[in-house]
Amino acid sequence: ARPPSSSDRGQMALQFEAFCAGGLAPGWSLLVQGQSDSGEDKFEINFLSESGDIAFHVKPRFSSTTMVGNAFQGGCWGQEEVSSIFPLVLGEPFEMEVSSDAEHFHVYAQEHKVLQFPHRQRPLAAITRVRVLSDRRLAQVELAKRDLSWG
Repeated sequence: ARPPSSSDRGQMALQFEAFCAGGLAPGWSLLVQGQSDSGEDKFEINFLSESGDIAFHVKPRFSSTTMVGNAFQGGCWGQEEVSSIFPLVLGEPFEMEVSSDAEHFHVYAQEHKVLQFPHRQRPLAAITRVRVLSDRRLAQVELAKRDLSWG
């Protein structure tokens, strides 16, 4: 089994991809600003490991107003983590941020914390790539290294 190809997932295109040889976690933060006009769920963020596994997959599901996190490892999807905290509104601009510490990925939407996802991929340094898929052009995608000295 492998992750579904883009043809299985509607018309999602790769909007952003970044590679970080030293690993993306902890201390990295991904900020995405965009807009979702279709009621179909065609936006997702994937953090990938060197082996090609998806260390963290996060997707806002407008159809069920839930935020879903998961990981694809060893050829299969794990247990979904679902959050019903969903501050995004269809047709309005949205902002999402995904950051990481030593234990979890943290997902914020409109500055509300919506999901905390325990790391399933070790070592974290093996998480080296991030991809953002969307059926629409995104207003902004920014990957930044954070100073961990604050809280």
